[in-house]
Amino acid sequence: MALTDVVLLSSWNTFISLFVLALVSTSLARRLHAWYRLRHIRGPFWAAFSRWWMIRHVGGDRMHLDLREVNDKYGPLARIGPDTLVTSDPNLLRRMLGVRTRYRRSDWYDAMRLDPARDNVLSMRNDEKHEELRAKMAAGYSGREVEGLEKRIDEDVAALVNLVERKYLSTDTDYRPLDFGRKAQYFTLDVISHIAFGDPFGCLATDSDMYEYIKTTEDNLPAIIMVSVLPRLSKALQSPILKSLLPSDKDPIGLGKIMGIAKQVVGERFGANKKVQPDMLGSFIAHGLTQSEAESETLVQILAGSDTTATAMRATMLHILTNPRVYSKLLAEIIDKAPSSPIRDAEARQMPYLQAVIKEGLRIFPPVTGLMSKNVPEGGDSFNGSLIPEGTKIGYSAFGLSRNRAVWGNDADVFRPERWLRATPDKLREQEAALDLVFGYGRWQCLGKNIALIELNKVFVELLRKFDLCIVDPTTPWNSKNRGIFTQSEMWIRATRRDYV
Repeated sequence: MALTDVVLLSSWNTFISLFVLALVSTSLARRLHAWYRLRHIRGPFWAAFSRWWMIRHVGGDRMHLDLREVNDKYGPLARIGPDTLVTSDPNLLRRMLGVRTRYRRSDWYDAMRLDPARDNVLSMRNDEKHEELRAKMAAGYSGREVEGLEKRIDEDVAALVNLVERKYLSTDTDYRPLDFGRKAQYFTLDVISHIAFGDPFGCLATDSDMYEYIKTTEDNLPAIIMVSVLPRLSKALQSPILKSLLPSDKDPIGLGKIMGIAKQVVGERFGANKKVQPDMLGSFIAHGLTQSEAESETLVQILAGSDTTATAMRATMLHILTNPRVYSKLLAEIIDKAPSSPIRDAEARQMPYLQAVIKEGLRIFPPVTGLMSKNVPEGGDSFNGSLIPEGTKIGYSAFGLSRNRAVWGNDADVFRPERWLRATPDKLREQEAALDLVFGYGRWQCLGKNIALIELNKVFVELLRKFDLCIVDPTTPWNSKNRGIFTQSEMWIRATRRDYV
């Protein structure tokens, strides 16, 4: 080898070595800087240097409990990533979410895009555009402009009762258990599609997962939540190759099929021969939603409105059926009040124990557990005397908040509806303010809160007045997994006819 070649090779090797050293040094410096700026906030050791803690725990089935344990161990504000904190403190959360907050949605919300190239009301990070979208949809979600809103929900409650009577009534000689985990979601899917664009999907009528929507959504949840931890993946999904792998409105099943239905239904509301209907979609369009916006927001309704309300139904029902004292008191109130059948929403709101049961169900098992992190504003913030640098992301620990003993007392892990009936006025205000955070708060409060509460106000009364229900196997009551929202099935219940209510 010529001397010049040796010199060139040596120089090249030196260059490569220096380049690698520079990369390692830069990465190390970046990690040390990230650790240093939040060194005063405790958390799992490796979370200060890497996202691996978040990736590992998001990839499991119990992220809600992992976040709670972090707050229990390290305090109401704890570190779970190089630039990410999580809090279970209701006062800090209200400051972050208030109408006049300077906090902004973080890149966590990029994972909420159903189309990686287009935002919706859940993913929109531009505050002005987000407020515009909410304003266009507020009247529809409130129900003020949805003709026969409560009547439509009544029809779906009746369909759920009818399904149990047709196929799942057990007797001493005939055992017919029902999977309430699935039936609850059939119900919420039918409700949201019924009030959104006029007709239910038909899950209850067919007793099936129409278009395999539930199955495909559950299969895709791990990928969606992983994007929330690694937001750069959201941009990668906009590439033509990866985008071709995402659901399409041409798909025969799954989310793609629902996209196709939404596109078809929305298309009928625009153009020369447009259809005008007094449903939620009609309200959205009347207030200025464009055709593409209407397609996107209709999908969001279905995704956000069915899974979460179904979880609230399942979890509350589980706690009712496994607490004989609560079960008997609620049944006694139903007998005593003898409300209409189906019960009217206004009647349900006048049943104090029912309302306490619903509130306690939402408290002890909040259905939305994603971090939903916000960016600390310019100039930073402080919490309990500790500075939080600007740009830091602070997420929400749903189960940390719901079991916070400073708010709920030493029996925070106990399902006790009486805490809503026996609290002092000041304590009740504190509890109500903390419970409000389950539905978001301030500028980011859940638009579907009113509809979800109407569903909950009706379904427990109608099922318990018609049927005597019990959990088949109290030792394994359900198959419940958490990936920001819950997937729950195999919640086997035995239903027998109740003749004396």
